[in-house]
Amino acid sequence: MCSGWALSQNLPTSDALPASSPPASNPLAPSSQATVPAMAETPASLQPEEVLRVGKALEQQRRWQEAIQHYEKSLKLLPLNKQITERMQISRVHLDVTRRYADRSFIESVERSTSAQSIEVYQDVVSKLETYYVDSIDYYKLALYGTAFLEVALTEREFIQKHLSKTPAASIENFRRNVHRLVFGKKVGNANELKNLALLVASEAQEQIGLMPTATLFEFISGSVGLLDPYSSILTPGEYREIMSQIEGNLIGLGVELWAEGNELRIVDVFKGSPAAQAGLLPGHYILEVDGQTIVSIGAKRAADMLRGPENSSVKLVISSGGDQSVAIDVVRRRVEIPSVSSAEMRNGQIGYIRITNFQKTTVNEVSRALFDLSSQGMKSLVIDLRRNPGGLLESAVELADYFIVRGGIVSTRGRNTSENRNYTAHAAGTWDMPLVVLIDAESASASEIFAGAIRDHDRGYIVGQISYGKGSVQGVFPSERGIGGLRLTVSRFYSPSGTAISQRGITPHVMVPEEPDTTPTTLVALKPPVESVPSQGSPGSTETGANLTAQRPVLQPASEPAAAGKPDRVLEKGLEIAGQIAAGRAR
Repeated sequence: MCSGWALSQNLPTSDALPASSPPASNPLAPSSQATVPAMAETPASLQPEEVLRVGKALEQQRRWQEAIQHYEKSLKLLPLNKQITERMQISRVHLDVTRRYADRSFIESVERSTSAQSIEVYQDVVSKLETYYVDSIDYYKLALYGTAFLEVALTEREFIQKHLSKTPAASIENFRRNVHRLVFGKKVGNANELKNLALLVASEAQEQIGLMPTATLFEFISGSVGLLDPYSSILTPGEYREIMSQIEGNLIGLGVELWAEGNELRIVDVFKGSPAAQAGLLPGHYILEVDGQTIVSIGAKRAADMLRGPENSSVKLVISSGGDQSVAIDVVRRRVEIPSVSSAEMRNGQIGYIRITNFQKTTVNEVSRALFDLSSQGMKSLVIDLRRNPGGLLESAVELADYFIVRGGIVSTRGRNTSENRNYTAHAAGTWDMPLVVLIDAESASASEIFAGAIRDHDRGYIVGQISYGKGSVQGVFPSERGIGGLRLTVSRFYSPSGTAISQRGITPHVMVPEEPDTTPTTLVALKPPVESVPSQGSPGSTETGANLTAQRPVLQPASEPAAAGKPDRVLEKGLEIAGQIAAGRAR
């Protein structure tokens, strides 16, 4: 098994760049529209023209996360629209560049790497693609993807300030508009020809605009992965460390979830017992300054990165609750335990309720403790809530499904590399014979869909809610010791026990409950990485940490519970109703 994790793939991955003729103008540049509607909603009757108008307005203001979310929602209704797909991919490239250049660990990697070392990183990444990527590699497209990332980087302020602060803007723009000509139509049939072409572009960039070769090569490195599919990407050293920490269900930080976009850095959740909670921080607070630097001056993403740091170090924050007053506080970074089970309680006297927010290494033990506790309180039936659960560890989902399924398949994975072909099956020992209801929604993805799909295919319980996200691919997390933190790469696709592919389909509930309108903003998990991994054995290139197999959709997730305070939770109400009827029927 490789050092990676499996994720489902629900968008085209090969239409972002031209394949037969050079573009008349750069399609990767932000739109020139300037007006952003107050709300970027996606009604069922939405027309493609309206989707593009709203999305391009968000792009113009460089609100990349919001643009991606807008396009992603729209593609649920308009899945075959090529223009919307392309604009979402372009927005992803912009977000990828800004993400990396807001991360100190990545910038340090670029600064200390030589051209020779950067080429070694590039070759190592391409080698892993050749060995593990779920589909065959097109070297020419990898070259195009590299120039696409470089073109986008040359429009981003952080990249230009770091590498080209003394280069005239007109020179940068002229090079950016023509860089694709260095690649277009070239013969790129193997890794060596790809390497030579990347070196050619790096040499031309240095000669024409004074861009150091390592900066160019790192864009080729990132591009070689970032446009393969929505789930593969380069991980900065900081991101890789956080993912490895969360494998264990803990990390070093303040213990907050953040919304970070533009000049807004807002706290949307605070973990119980965390340094942030002890300091009095609450959801809804705004962070105005980090260590004396204002969010307005450095941007929300860079400020979020500054919240990272060594254990027991402190950070000075200026906090506002949204009014005119603010307060300065010091918060000490400590190891924070991240629960997988956010709620475990009895409902309506005889129904156990367990909410799982993600699948990580501690999930099965947490659920096991909750089951025994609820059973001791007289539980007659069980509701497991997987709404807004983006997934996580593949093997945690498999182990949890094994708790409720006596025998038979749970999930199978299939990849180009035969080591990724696995069949996971249930075992009778330790099975809970408890009437079961599982709640899902459109944000339930990957590992959540593995669990829900197994329960559905085995008729082991009722699935209630909305059709799930439909992410049926597995990503591997590969460590790197050559300048980047790691590589997140799609290595296989997974299938339910009946052989049904999850990608682009999702899990259909037995009982559909219409989605309630949701105005809750989605959040960027700045100190809680949105991916987790589980060690597996015997992977080529694995380190002492081991290889990592996950099934999670690496997208932004709302931090709030499924239903806002005071708002009827119709999915939960229906789930409890069914669970109660099952319990009553069994009692009779």
